[in-house]
Amino acid sequence: MTNYPKIGIRPIIDGRRRGVRESLEDQTMNMAKRVAELYESELRYPDGTPVQVVIADSTIGGVAEAQAAGVKFRRENVGLTLSVTPCWCYGTETVDMDRNMPHAIWGFNGSERPGAVYLAAALAGHAQLGIPAFGIYGENVLDADDESIPEAEKDRLLAYARAGLAVAQMRHKSYLAMGGVSMGIAGSVVKDEFWVKYLGMRNEYIDMSEFDRRVREEIYDKDEYEKAYAWVRANLKQGRDFNPEEQQMPDQYDSWWEYCTKMTLIARDLMVGNPRLAELGFGEEANGHGALAAGFQGQRQWTDGMPNGDLMETILNTTFDWNGKRAPYMLATENDALNGASMVFNYLLTNKSQLFSDVRTYWSPEAVERVTGHKLEGRAAGGVIDLRNSGSTTLDGTFAATQDGENVIKNWWELTDEDCQAMLDATEFHPANVGYFRGGGFSTHFRSAGEVPVTMCRINLVDGLGPVLQIAEGYTVELPDEVATTIEMRTDPAWPTTWFVPNITGEGAFSSVYEVMNQWGANHGAISYGHIGADLITLASMLRIPVNMHNVPEEKIFRPKVWSSFGTKDLEGADFRACANFGPLYA
Repeated sequence: MTNYPKIGIRPIIDGRRRGVRESLEDQTMNMAKRVAELYESELRYPDGTPVQVVIADSTIGGVAEAQAAGVKFRRENVGLTLSVTPCWCYGTETVDMDRNMPHAIWGFNGSERPGAVYLAAALAGHAQLGIPAFGIYGENVLDADDESIPEAEKDRLLAYARAGLAVAQMRHKSYLAMGGVSMGIAGSVVKDEFWVKYLGMRNEYIDMSEFDRRVREEIYDKDEYEKAYAWVRANLKQGRDFNPEEQQMPDQYDSWWEYCTKMTLIARDLMVGNPRLAELGFGEEANGHGALAAGFQGQRQWTDGMPNGDLMETILNTTFDWNGKRAPYMLATENDALNGASMVFNYLLTNKSQLFSDVRTYWSPEAVERVTGHKLEGRAAGGVIDLRNSGSTTLDGTFAATQDGENVIKNWWELTDEDCQAMLDATEFHPANVGYFRGGGFSTHFRSAGEVPVTMCRINLVDGLGPVLQIAEGYTVELPDEVATTIEMRTDPAWPTTWFVPNITGEGAFSSVYEVMNQWGANHGAISYGHIGADLITLASMLRIPVNMHNVPEEKIFRPKVWSSFGTKDLEGADFRACANFGPLYA
């Protein structure tokens, strides 16, 4: 099993012995155990196994016990801590002083003991020490013997843990840049200081020529290649070649399928390594780069002469392949590292595949009607954003998998064979547009199912400000076939199609669909199944990345308690001030 980071739970108690502490021991430790049971039953790691929880060996009534818990947590690879208490305790004597991980405190709201008083004192201590912590406190007073976790508190406990685990799972991993900057895209300029200081990750780099070297020198598992190639040809449907007849190269199709399949194996091996290569005599190549995410430059230095990376990106980003169902790999088109980081955020919060898309075009109702004769209605009545990618996205982005009659993206361990087949049936691989991809290859095409809740996000870097995060919750929509075809033919009918309508609030960047497109900070977005904007905001606050645009309801927003010290009226402004004040998590 992968050595995933664990959640550390710190049961905090009133240290006064000779009656007070003794009367609270069972209540306090049971509170920790209840949260541990919640986490272990509700949360999963990317491999599908339950999240692991470590509880301090004793309740913590003072500094010595706090230090002992810290020693245990470091030994057990704890990546975030939650302190729980039903009573008054000694604030700065019991808080967790580790600055490089997330912290939260759950104070039981009971009338017998002042748990809220400790919560306030400890959070004030965290603020003075410059170690932001989240506060969790119920609205209703409970009896001392009440062992339930109210729903509102449960939601906050889970929200904190999801984001904290995402932070912990990024740390010490790497982003692998396969190539350099694609066509002048700013997100392809990999900024080490962002990855190191904000995410705790390292950067690795290779030249794209490494793919060709490994193909020529056969540095891949040939047995697996035969299996993979047979699966690819049996399951991936080749669609129409939309190139002008004089530019079509049917004699190259088979060689493209072969080369693209080898690229897929090689990219995976580059990211995470492959022990089989060591057995074949390639010990150095067997190690990989410890990559949680990667990006492939492709255009143009590679694609002007070699088959493109679309098939490779599609399959690796998908939750199954020739070896069956498995966790997806995060692989960004055009080496857009910032969109790769955005995909990582979404993935670690959900354990689900992510769509990489161009935020390409806003289609107003007037433009759609003028071009197609169709009047947009319902959710699409205010226009749609065309998320069409000149490359690939995950097959899971078809939303062909179903659950309770709804189109969804599932965790990989929940997939059925029928789900996988439905995704394959919904997709075609067209010979690539040789105007864009002179070296050939294939492009992935499907149309995403409609009425699916999704969240689009994007990290942007601003000189003098640093990273900022944009978030837009909304839904996919479907257009009539003839309308969709007309619009696809105006761009490229061989590329994946997702029509997106953000939830409109009537204010600011979300005053209209057009304004969302107008305010988006770059040409790409990472799209996740479900409305996860609140979790993204929580995660961003842990990393000290301000959110400059979102449409998440205010009551769902959960940030460290000290954020309110930077203002309570303008929450967006307070977020910027707090993040600037505390600085990157690992700086």
